Amino acid sequence: MPRRIRFDAWSRADGRLRRDNDEVSVWTSPWCDPGFAFTELVASWSATTPRDTWIEVAARARGARTWHALGHWSSGTRPRRRTSITGDPEVDTDVWRPGDGATGYRLRVHLHGRPAPDLHRIGAVVTAGAWHGTTSPPLHRRERVLDVPRLSQMTYADTGGLGWCSPSSVAMVLSHAGTLPPGADVPAVARQVHDPAWSGTGNWSFNTAWAAGVAGRAFVTRLRDLRDAERFVDAGIPLVASVAYPRGALRGAPTLGTAGHLLVIRGFTAGGDVVTNDPGAPTDRSVRRTYRRGEFERAWLGGAGGTVYVIHRDDQALPVGSRGAW
Repeated sequence: MPRRIRFDAWSRADGRLRRDNDEVSVWTSPWCDPGFAFTELVASWSATTPRDTWIEVAARARGARTWHALGHWSSGTRPRRRTSITGDPEVDTDVWRPGDGATGYRLRVHLHGRPAPDLHRIGAVVTAGAWHGTTSPPLHRRERVLDVPRLSQMTYADTGGLGWCSPSSVAMVLSHAGTLPPGADVPAVARQVHDPAWSGTGNWSFNTAWAAGVAGRAFVTRLRDLRDAERFVDAGIPLVASVAYPRGALRGAPTLGTAGHLLVIRGFTAGGDVVTNDPGAPTDRSVRRTYRRGEFERAWLGGAGGTVYVIHRDDQALPVGSRGAW
């Protein structure tokens, strides 16, 4: 099966909103038919929840009766509820994998409490098929590197930083956009995206939900190859990318091998190699790393499906040429 990707998003006004009772409202998206049978879905959202309120996000396949809960979320520094949901064999923290695949889906958000939470935007990326390609040719033959500040998660190794690649990467991208809140260092970001059910800070949906609240827009999607990533760099938008690779497969990486790691794609050399800020480096100074294009693409597309966080201000336009991926 060829690799297929589709991202769709809605505002609160695009779906149906009804009052379930005095304390709960329910928003439901239109049915979405991506045009292929998908095997994975990752949702992302932006919502503001007043004190003591929260939302629950769920998805359902066309033709099925069961809703699959994807997470509880509260904004703010002291959330009432913020956790992924355990116990559903089809949901792996932030990824829903329909048991027999699905040809369509809809999203549902329960808005708990009064005043009701404000759902700004919600979307999902669905995918099918695995990457079996060869290294993509570069779009350009010139160097383009964004000025993204460097932050090492290892600075905080004694206080939990060994698992903070995702919040470290989010902090770097927000700092580049000029939207990192004053005084928000890496530990502060880690607290905002922590998922107690998973016991970590790498929940993709939670990272973009928090980032959307301070940057303007943020969502999870999957890209087809590094040419898509080059389009974002050309638009001035660095990406947080998820990679996974066996020992020694990404030469020059501070992590010899990993089942899952996040870093920032900040640019490309004239030859098309990938310039990153890798928070696994031992110091802030050593965070900038350049990886061979083919090795990086295998670690990113083959290892993690091409997953990225897209984080940008409202005044930053997304690049053209999405082919349905954003």
